[in-house]
Amino acid sequence: MASPSVWGPETADVPSRTVAGTIDPTWWRSFNDPELVSLVDRLVAQNLDLQTAAERIIQGRAQRQVAAAQGLPQISEQSSYLHERQSPTGFISLVQPAPYAPLGYDIWQNGLSSSWELDLFGKVRRSVESANAELQASVENRRGIALSSLAELAQNYLQLRGVQTQIGVAETNLALADQNNRLVHTRFANGVANTLDLAQAQSQLATVAASLPTLRTQEAALINAIGLLLAEPPRALDAELRMPAALPAVPPVVPVGVPGSLVRRRPDVREAEARLHAATAQTGVAVADFYPDVSLTGAVNADGRIIADAFSLPSRAFQLGPQISIPLFRGGQLRGELRLRKSQQREAALDFQKTVLQAWQDVDNALTAYAEAQRRHREIADAARQNAVALDAARQRYQQGVADFLNVISSQAQLLQSQNDLATSDTEIDTDLVALYRALGGGWEAAEEKATRAPTGSGDQASR
Repeated sequence: MASPSVWGPETADVPSRTVAGTIDPTWWRSFNDPELVSLVDRLVAQNLDLQTAAERIIQGRAQRQVAAAQGLPQISEQSSYLHERQSPTGFISLVQPAPYAPLGYDIWQNGLSSSWELDLFGKVRRSVESANAELQASVENRRGIALSSLAELAQNYLQLRGVQTQIGVAETNLALADQNNRLVHTRFANGVANTLDLAQAQSQLATVAASLPTLRTQEAALINAIGLLLAEPPRALDAELRMPAALPAVPPVVPVGVPGSLVRRRPDVREAEARLHAATAQTGVAVADFYPDVSLTGAVNADGRIIADAFSLPSRAFQLGPQISIPLFRGGQLRGELRLRKSQQREAALDFQKTVLQAWQDVDNALTAYAEAQRRHREIADAARQNAVALDAARQRYQQGVADFLNVISSQAQLLQSQNDLATSDTEIDTDLVALYRALGGGWEAAEEKATRAPTGSGDQASR
């Protein structure tokens, strides 16, 4: 597929610019937040989704071993003991047995049998190729889960710090509303304010206080969400994360690479490519089913009426020769299987194309969102400054008796809203940057060194 030559126009009028350059695989460190770095380190080691995906890799390796074993000689050993008694009125009644001949006797058997499919037409080789591709798809799936988990953790952490900033804003405004309430009570006691001013002041104080429970609920939910990603029980991280901290600042320059390299970084694209490879190999298996299966078979065994005969050379017997199985008539089964595999291959190719297009779209949308969030932040910050000036002026005019208390309430409500908008905008910029890194496919490398390895057993077990 033809990729775009460059991303959209580079942003120059925002504090944090995106430029073409090598993407930082440890992008969470660019926030300069030690707590975030610590959480990511624990996520890589503790996340249950990553451990589940690692088990699927182990399963893929086992499946590959199963497929590869079909092309190797198969050897098995059989030993048996049988005690048999003939019926005197059955078949033996047709002959004259020797006097006192026993009707019961023992049979001991011991032998080896082997077979080896020669795979002249590549059926086993294509099956192994498909298993290898499925294994690679499992590896890429784990990388995709690592990327998603890292991004989700970072976004939850940044949203937590944003909510805690909003809690601080609400508490500051609550203190200011309390000051206004005391001011109105003082003026009311001196006969300057009226009951309307008193009711408005108390209503403002209650309104600001009512916003805190909702924010604290969001704070608790985000802490628990982070704990779930780290496989921790609820409230396990309260002591660590409940203490408010400033929202991390974004770096001034963000390298975003070039579009052509995106398909090699995004795990979902690489997984779709591996699925296409597996479907193509399965088509090869279906083609090979039309050709004869040729195998070499052999057997060596010995049997006798006493156990010693089952292990003696004079009692040996053997057979050796090739076997050829030619599919002459299957009722259309082979043609149907081939059509199925070819359709699945075409479906996988279409899915790969869609995944690539989606990846480019994700990056383009994230770039736009990151730039526009910074432009919006600039306007909100200016509005917050002006609302702070307006509130100071309204308070002074009320204290001087030239304006009513409604102007103070209105000005403080606007200031509270703009301060909340500013905190939300700061959070949005940070989370948009995380979304951009996620779209670019960077960060899954951190989980590679923690990948679970398959447990090993004895050599005999491995060979079987």
